[in-house]
Amino acid sequence: RHQLPKIAVIGEDGRMTAAAGKYAGQDRLECRKGIIAELEAAGLLEKTETHVHNVGHCYRCDSSVEPLISKQWFVKMEPLAKPAIDTVKNGAVEFIPERFTKIYLNWMENIRDWCISRQLWWGHRIPAWYCGDCGAVIVARDAPQTCGTCGSGNLAQDQDVLDTWFSSALWPFSTLGWPDQTPELEYFYPTSVLVTGRDIIFFWVARMIFMALEFMEEPPFAKVIMHGLVLDHDGKKMSKSRGNAIDPLEEIEEFGTDALRLAMITGNTPGSDFRYQKGKIEGYRNFANKLWNASRFVLLNLDDERLSLSDFKGSFTLPDRWILSRYSNTAAEVQRLLERFDLGMAAQTLYDFVWNEYCDWYIEMAKPRLRSSEPSERRTVQAVLRHVLQGTLELLHPFIPFITEEIWQKLPGNSGSIMIAPWPQADPGLIDAKAEKEIGALMDIIRAIRNVRAEMNVPPAKKVEAICQADPEKGQLIDTNRILLQTLGGLSTITVIQEDAPKPEKAAAAVAGGISLFLPLAGMIDLTKEVERLEKEYHQMQGLCAGVEAKLSNAGFLAKAPAEVVSKEQEKLAGYREKALKLKERLDALKG
Repeated sequence: RHQLPKIAVIGEDGRMTAAAGKYAGQDRLECRKGIIAELEAAGLLEKTETHVHNVGHCYRCDSSVEPLISKQWFVKMEPLAKPAIDTVKNGAVEFIPERFTKIYLNWMENIRDWCISRQLWWGHRIPAWYCGDCGAVIVARDAPQTCGTCGSGNLAQDQDVLDTWFSSALWPFSTLGWPDQTPELEYFYPTSVLVTGRDIIFFWVARMIFMALEFMEEPPFAKVIMHGLVLDHDGKKMSKSRGNAIDPLEEIEEFGTDALRLAMITGNTPGSDFRYQKGKIEGYRNFANKLWNASRFVLLNLDDERLSLSDFKGSFTLPDRWILSRYSNTAAEVQRLLERFDLGMAAQTLYDFVWNEYCDWYIEMAKPRLRSSEPSERRTVQAVLRHVLQGTLELLHPFIPFITEEIWQKLPGNSGSIMIAPWPQADPGLIDAKAEKEIGALMDIIRAIRNVRAEMNVPPAKKVEAICQADPEKGQLIDTNRILLQTLGGLSTITVIQEDAPKPEKAAAAVAGGISLFLPLAGMIDLTKEVERLEKEYHQMQGLCAGVEAKLSNAGFLAKAPAEVVSKEQEKLAGYREKALKLKERLDALKG
């Protein structure tokens, strides 16, 4: 770059060249020791320091790799770079996320000529031959027999091979029969989407674009989806050289393929790196088990015939309208997210719907109706269960193909494969905002009842009384769905009182969506024993608070302890105080 002379002091054999003067012929390692000794003898060595830095090593013999100036083959990039830059700027190729466009353009606009030769024994050999007599260089598609300059047959092919990314850059069209005009090339080129890692945007993506523009005169793909790298628990890139990579086959053996796939996708931001967490895979194995068990329950409660949802529209209950609305909204949201290639959020949306709505709520709401003696009621809930399950399996299939295929095959009336089933479409006619709002209010009530039961240590099987203080509209909602609330809340009775009515005494209280809930304590728990238990726990918590307060008021501790230790103690004290406050509130409620 600066027109300086190129001096090579280390030869290909690792020994010093004639340019090294009196050190010529010495091994490079011995030469370094000799130079240090000579500097020290001359009084010119000021100090010796140890530095930690990256030194390349041969992967076979572990010898350190030395930089060496040598002749190489280069591709002139200026004429190739300009069309590749224009293609991205005019939108013919789009990067997703969009921030990678700037990264691509910055590299292409400052690109240097590409060194394409490598000194390896394996690869595509450079198609160049040298005449041993006149020194002419011959570049040809087929091996020449004679020199075109002097006619000599003394020819030797260049021993270097092409950079592996050179052949990879031709992949979009060379795999389809190019340079021949094949039917495959005509049908499959160009493609729509390339999915690849952010670390090879320069090595592969950019080179595919400019090679395609050069040889095919059109870009190889329209969209490039960049995903992040998998990092280890310390946030370092996984690689074989570091020894921190995991064997996916071992993870599949332990957790299953679907769980591993879902863990690699769900919740990850497009283009961003993410840490590999074994606990996350275990969590998605639990999700697969949840889906399997829920599907098994549905299958056990379906008849052999395939029921059509449209036949039951007039008999949908509030829970039916709610789950069908939530399913339609979920299908629409997943479609929207997939179209913008946000696969992580699409998978998370499905996860939340399956676990938190279909399994935890709708199936529980459906159970009493499946036991109904009224055939029409039972068939309605069967149709809804089946419709939502089938559509959800089809939405999940791209993410977890194996378990969804297995369950889908077992649904009555299905044939062929889920892979070729029509993609689910959201039905605007099933979207019901009113049903979603009303079920949301009922869920809040049930959650509040369950929380009170848990705080008061009420056995799960014990039925309790509930009193709701609500306005007329909410009171009507409770009355209409009394059986649902009693079933899911573990209630013996539920009574609605007016907003201005006196509040019941000696009752545990909670608030849910503007509704005041009261659970009378009499008959629910042994008041005396519960008060004794809570008082003991409250005094223990007060003792813990006092211990931490004493430590934090100690000037010696504050002066010597690291800031993070002091911070942890402060957090601990805040947690103890919060628990003590809750225990005091529960004691006050019990004592009236």
